[in-house]
Amino acid sequence: MSIAAQPQQLYLGIDGGGSKCRAILVSQDSEILGEGISGPGNPLRGMEIATASIMDATRQALLCAGMPERAMAELTVGAGLAGVNVPQYHALFRDWQHPFAAFHLTSDLHIACMGAHHGQDGAVIIIGTGSCGLAQSGTQMIEVGGHGFPYGDNGSGAWFGLQMVHQVLLSLDGLAQPTAMTQALFKASHCHDQLALVQHFMHASPTLYAKYAPLVFACAEQGDAEAQAIVQQGAVHINAIAHRLLSIEPPKLALIGGLAYKVEPYLDAAVRARLVVADASPEWGAVWYAQQLAQQQEKTA
Repeated sequence: MSIAAQPQQLYLGIDGGGSKCRAILVSQDSEILGEGISGPGNPLRGMEIATASIMDATRQALLCAGMPERAMAELTVGAGLAGVNVPQYHALFRDWQHPFAAFHLTSDLHIACMGAHHGQDGAVIIIGTGSCGLAQSGTQMIEVGGHGFPYGDNGSGAWFGLQMVHQVLLSLDGLAQPTAMTQALFKASHCHDQLALVQHFMHASPTLYAKYAPLVFACAEQGDAEAQAIVQQGAVHINAIAHRLLSIEPPKLALIGGLAYKVEPYLDAAVRARLVVADASPEWGAVWYAQQLAQQQEKTA
C-alpha cells in the first residue's frame, strides 16, 4: 500500500510502558491497519532505548499495513509514555526530533483512562511492571503513583518480584520461614544457591523482577504463607490507590495491566463492586488523544 493509495489521515497510537511499547496504526475511519510491539518505551530506562522502541514498533505497524517506512512522515501520533510525568523526561521528548507529521505526548496513565472509558470520565489503575492510577470526574483529576521503581510502584510486577527475591534470601539465611517460592525461583531463574540468585539479580531491571511476579501468586494459591503475605501487602497498596481515586466519585473504575487479573481477587469488596471491563486498550486511548488534539488544532487554525 503506497501513501498515494491511502489519502485519508492516518493515526498512530503508542503505549510505552516499562516492559513493552505497543503501537496501532489506524485510519480516520477507525480501521486498524497495522500493529507493532517492541521493548520498553519508558524514558526512565534511557531516552535512546525509549525512542528506539517507539521507532521499532512504528516500523512493525507500517510493515503490517504494507506501507513503506517513509510513510512515518504522514502519521499523526498520540503517545502515552510511562515516566513523562517527570518534567526532565517530558522535556526530552518535547525536544525529540521525531520523524512524524505530529507527535502528541501524554502519560501512559492518561491514555489508559481514555481507552478504558472511551474518553469519558472514569478511573483506571495500571498493575503491570509498575503501578499507578488516574481518575477524572468533571473538572477534577487525581493521579497516584507512577514514581518509578524501586522507590515507588508498590503492588506492581517489579515490586512483587523484588519482594519474592528478598523473602527467599531471608529464608535461605534461616532468618525467615521456609517458602515454596525458593524452589520456584530457583527453577525459573536456573539458579541453585544464594550467590547465584544475588548475581542473577545484581543489576536487574524492573522488567526482570516483573518477569518472576507470577510465581508469587502461584505459590500463594498453593497455600504458601510467605507468598500470601506478599500478595496481601501488595493488594493493600492497590486498594489504597483505588480508594483515593474513588474519593472524587468517578463513575467507573477499570484495572488494566498484566497483573490486574491476579490482584483483583484480593481487593476490597467495595472496590471490586465498582470495577468495569475496560472499553479499549491504551493504544486506542492514544489514538483518540491524537484525534482530539488534531481536531482542536484545526478549529484554532
